[in-house]
Amino acid sequence: MSEVLAAQMALCARLWAEGAQAEAVVRFRVVAAQHPDNAEVAAALAGALLQTGEWTEGVARMDALGARMPARPELHDWHAQGLLLLGRATDAIATLRRRVARHPGDPRGHFLLAHHLLATGALAEGWAEYAWRWRVTDEKKLRRRPREPHRRPDPATWRGRTVLLYSEQGHGDTIQCLRYLPLVRAAGARAVPSVQPGLVRLVRAMAGDTPVVVADDDVPGCDAAVPLFNLPWAFGTTLATISGQTPYLIADSDATAHWRRRLAGLPGLRVGLVWAGAPNQQQADWRVIDRHRSMALGTLAPLAAVPGISFVSLQKGAAAAQAAALRPGGMVLHDWTDELGDFADTAALMAALDL
Repeated sequence: MSEVLAAQMALCARLWAEGAQAEAVVRFRVVAAQHPDNAEVAAALAGALLQTGEWTEGVARMDALGARMPARPELHDWHAQGLLLLGRATDAIATLRRRVARHPGDPRGHFLLAHHLLATGALAEGWAEYAWRWRVTDEKKLRRRPREPHRRPDPATWRGRTVLLYSEQGHGDTIQCLRYLPLVRAAGARAVPSVQPGLVRLVRAMAGDTPVVVADDDVPGCDAAVPLFNLPWAFGTTLATISGQTPYLIADSDATAHWRRRLAGLPGLRVGLVWAGAPNQQQADWRVIDRHRSMALGTLAPLAAVPGISFVSLQKGAAAAQAAALRPGGMVLHDWTDELGDFADTAALMAALDL
């Protein structure tokens, strides 16, 4: 690579690192046009396009590289993600299998392969590959770590024992895995959930006479500790056997009745809205992840034209401030989120809504 080309690429990389992704893509395009035969430049442009959501063009450029693809694992990662989002799941998984074959000791390749397998319903292999997550996460950020991460937990060994079921990821991840709590009990175990502080009251309603503890607290007297996301693997979950007892979360009846009285004066259907997740800026790819789950409240504003609906905010965090920016004459959003102290409060308000 010539000094001029190296300087051009360094400028693009600096713009990208400083958050000026759009300008970086423009400059990547210029450099790629000037050096059409350079695979490194072509791959850099394709990777930038994929990371900014230009899936169709990014995938097409990656496809065109073929055997000329530089030996950089992250390029295969973005290529596979783009393929999956374009509905080419088989190609995405094949791309990641090649990546794993070339870099078998790289945990990120196994971790991404797990995500793609799970997303396409290949749960048995997917959960086994997902055990590699323990080697992807910085040890300092782990709440706990299984002694044998790649060993599938066996519920047959839990009978008569006290099993700590601990959260390891975000609030939503904990919530969806709580559906397995009855299965752990059915296996004969005394199940003790260990969850984030904001979930303790909500989980307590489904825990019965079993204590619920706050994540990171020491819990004496447990015979085994199992991360919540190992439970689908432990019970051999398939698409046909996902624990589906609903509802498995229960809102407090008194709190729900309180909110029903508060909402009684709202006309029409009472519809709750939440529009953004909490951005995790410590996660390298959080901007890309957040684009798939968050939007601006203004995007939902056209719903105000639908008659017979009263909208109620369920949004917490920084994105909640967007409610104050709604234009006069636009969507009316009833907002009592200042009164929601934890997920049990939010569940009670949700249970009092129509949708």
